[in-house]
Order: sequence, then structure tokens, then C-alpha cells
Amino acid sequence: MILRGIGASEGIGIGKAVCIREKNLDYSSVSYAGREAEKRRLQETIEKFEAQTGSMAGQILERAGQKESEILTGQIAMLSDPFMQSQMAEMIESGQCAEAAVDQVCTMYAEMFAGVDDELMRQRAADVRDLRGRMLSILLGAGEPDLSRLPVGSVLVIHDLPPSLAVGLSRENIAAILTETGGKTSHSAILARALELPAVLGVPKAMETVRDGDGIIVDGSEGVVMLNPDQLTLGKYLKKQAAFEQKRAKLEVYRNRETRDADGRRYALYANIGSAAEAEAAAQAGAEGIGLFRTEFLFMDRAKPPAEAEQLEAYQAVSRRFADGEVIIRTLDIGGDKMVGYLGMDREDNPFLGHRAIRYCLDHPDLYRVQLRALLRAGAEQHNIKIMLPLVTSLEEIRGARALLEQCKTELEQEGHPYDREIRLGIMVETPAAALIADLLAQECDFFSIGTNDLTQYVMAVDRGNARVEKLYTVFHPAVLRSIRSVIQAAHAADIPVGMCGEAAADPRLIPLLMSWGLDEFSVGASQVLPTRAGIHRWRAEEAGQAAREAMSLSTSSGVQGYLEAIARP
Repeated sequence: MILRGIGASEGIGIGKAVCIREKNLDYSSVSYAGREAEKRRLQETIEKFEAQTGSMAGQILERAGQKESEILTGQIAMLSDPFMQSQMAEMIESGQCAEAAVDQVCTMYAEMFAGVDDELMRQRAADVRDLRGRMLSILLGAGEPDLSRLPVGSVLVIHDLPPSLAVGLSRENIAAILTETGGKTSHSAILARALELPAVLGVPKAMETVRDGDGIIVDGSEGVVMLNPDQLTLGKYLKKQAAFEQKRAKLEVYRNRETRDADGRRYALYANIGSAAEAEAAAQAGAEGIGLFRTEFLFMDRAKPPAEAEQLEAYQAVSRRFADGEVIIRTLDIGGDKMVGYLGMDREDNPFLGHRAIRYCLDHPDLYRVQLRALLRAGAEQHNIKIMLPLVTSLEEIRGARALLEQCKTELEQEGHPYDREIRLGIMVETPAAALIADLLAQECDFFSIGTNDLTQYVMAVDRGNARVEKLYTVFHPAVLRSIRSVIQAAHAADIPVGMCGEAAADPRLIPLLMSWGLDEFSVGASQVLPTRAGIHRWRAEEAGQAAREAMSLSTSSGVQGYLEAIARP
């Protein structure tokens, strides 16, 4: 039998199905023990939940990375919300047991998030449901399944993989993951990719179809699941699995190499990170520098903004780790899908086009100056930090940021703090406005970095979190490709370097185009460093130029994509 879903983490997993059923969290027999007793039970459960979750987050941080661990620390922040806790307390006051208070308040929040037509908000609903289940488990003494004890070759089959269960995942005993829910941007997908476990998500009625012990093949690259395959099919996928592992092993030869094309031309190959802790993983993966440090994660899951000293420490740590390379640090990119309660940001009908990123920062100079001061001071040691402004649409925004930067330099000079007097200031080109006036912006920038995720979204007028129009979200559209090409040309005309830190930088199909247009720097996720280096190595300038000319002569995104897939060099 063939099942189909979303290929969320590449690779081939072969083994025996282990189905994880939902726990019995029925609390109908629990009696109300009185107001004070129930409040005490709730508080003890919250404390136990926070301790367990903090420990889990630490394990995930060590095994996967900061971005993945923040999925769990976000649950702590959510439960720490005084409003959520007060609602639970009010229910207890009205005569409900602690279980009912947790169940009803969490269900209300989950339904609220699930009702939003946005994939990122729906992930919040999954987080609340996980929080609810674990809180009820603690209250009822139900316990959690220990995935670390599953036999070798287990294919995990589950309705949804909550972050709390991912702690027990290991390539030593888990061959693959199969879920009924989730997509490529879901937390299940993020965790599976970080742990390098093949995964197919969003398979309808998987829990009804698959039985414990069934033979199963999970093709995370194609989004296909083979249930109880015959020997011929099994043999085919064993060969495919071996080829995939061999391909991954061959990439190791590129780990300590410079990034050069087949003609010997040098490129910079950097990594995208979300915290200082991820810098080590990026270095181990073979990155030569950091092309995007997303500083907003320093501001999230806390009660107040990080102080200058805390930011300074984080920026210095990354700068020191890449002392021989560049570290491009993006200033606070808050808003859109990244909301921070203590910043007092108003809810907006269209937050991705709203008061966010550079717009918010320039309107809150006191907050922004703290970050700029920390960046200037951090640059004093290695002189390798570059400051990048997000969501720029005009020269006024660059000038406003530069004016604040100069004020900070004056302050630091007066206070006697060492700082980088020549720190470079650039922008993330991710709006159609910036792409269209790139020649003007280049005159007042030290560098460009193209953010293809948002650039594609805005050029195509497509909400990339909306499944109904997801097929329109494509970097292969001629309008997007022309925008990228013109930005690179404008940068070179002004004699400034240009990089790319969006997902397109790691797409092997686009490598010949980006090479031909003269992209100076590729910045990708840590796991994509070696594949990208290998991809660049396979192309000569003349061949890349021919590929680019042919691709740009085509008039549809499907045509461009089809052509580039046909000439791809695996």
C-alpha cells in the first residue's frame, strides 16, 4: 500500500512501525478538593512543567540547536503569561478542579490560534495542545512515552509529534517519522530536519491505516510511504537509501575546503543562525562566517528587553568564534510572525506589512540604541561585525539608522568604551521597493544581502503561510529572478559586495544562476553548508552563464523550474 504526504525531512527510513496513541487524559472522576488545594495543585504542576521543559530544551539545544530548543522554551513563556494563569485561577475559584482549568483555558487558546489563517499561528495552536497534554499528564500522573527505549529500526507513527516527545528521538533507534498532521514549516518538520531523521508529514488517517509491527518505508525526499512492501520494492528502496547515505558521506570531503567553482573562483559560504549557541554548530558544519544572525531571538521568551551587556556578550561570542571571517548581524526584526508582548506592539490586520522591523526600531530609538551600542562595542575586538538593517524600503530609513549609529559612537567615545569606528552598515534587500531602487540604496550602503523568503512573498503578493496560495510562492518566477539579478547588478555597479541569506541560497537548482550573476556570498542553514559548497564546485563560469541565459529566456515559473531541474548536477 502506498500512502502520500509531505516530504518534510529528506532521506529514506526503513523499519517496523511503532504507533504512539494518545494518552487517556480523562479527568471526569477527579473531585474538586477546594479552592486552596486546587490552586496549590495547579502551582505545583506549573513548577514541575517548567522544570521538565527547561531540561528538555537544554537537551534539544545540545542535539539540534537554539531555534529548535526555543520551540520548548516558548511553552514556558506561554504558561508564564499572568493572564493565562489568572484565567485558570478564576476557573478554580468558580469550583472547577485544576484539570478542568488547564483543559478549558488551553483549549480556548488552541482554538483561537488554530482559527487564524496563517501557518505560523497554527503552530502556536500545536504548542498549546502539547502544553495542555503535558500539564494534564502531570496532574493525573499519566507519564510520557519514552521514545529512547524503542527498538532499533522503529518508524514512529503518531498523529502529531509534539516538541516534548522529540527529546527522545535518536537516529540510533528511530528510522523515520510519519505523522497525520504538519507541513514543511511545522515544528515536527523543523525537529526532524535538525535531527536528520527522514519524515513524511500530513498523511491522512495514518493512525487508522498503520498497525504496530507493519513493515514500512518512509521516503522523506518524495513524501511517499510504502506499507508492508514486497521484496522487490524493499530492494529498490534499500539501494536508494544506500545511495542517499553515500551522497551524504561524499560531502565530507568539502568540510574543510574553500568554496570555489570548477574554475577556481572563490565564493564566501556563510551560515544563518538565531543565537550565539548556534555559532559553534555552524563552524563545525564548515561555514566560513555568519551571513545572518537573527537577533530577535534574544528578545523573545522573556519579560523585558536584553540589556546592553547581555547583547554585547552574545555578539562578541559569535565574533570571536569566527575571528577569521565575517559576522553579519541583523538588527531587531520584530513584528509580522514574531511578536513580543513587553514591547507593546499592537495587533494589526496585516502584520507582515505593518509596524515591524526597521520601522518599529526607528520609532523606538531608545530600544534601538541599546542594540546599536552593543554591536559597536562587540566589533571593537575582531573588527569583523557588519550591521544589517531589515525590511528597508527607502533611503530615509538607512539615513535614520546611520544617524542613530553616529549618536551611539559619540556616546561611546565620551564614555571611554572601545568600539569599531569603521563598522560597516548594509541592508537586507527583501522588499520590491528596495529591489527597484537598489542602485540608489547602494550609494549609502556598505553591502547588500538578499532575503529571498520575504522578497518572493512580496514580489508575488503571496502569503507564504497560506496553503491556498502556496503554489504561487516560488522563487523561480521570472519576476523574482529578475529582481535578484538586478539587485546583484546594482551592488556591483556601486562596488559593494552582495550576498543572499534566504532559502534560495541553498537551492542547488539556482546555483548556476547566482554564480553567473556574480553573487559574492551564499548564507545557508548549517546543514546546507556542505551541499552548497559541493554544488558550487560542480559548475564552471561558462556553463553557469549558459544555464542562466537559457533560464531567463523562459517566460513561466514552471518552465524555469523544469529547465533547472533537468540540468541540475546532484
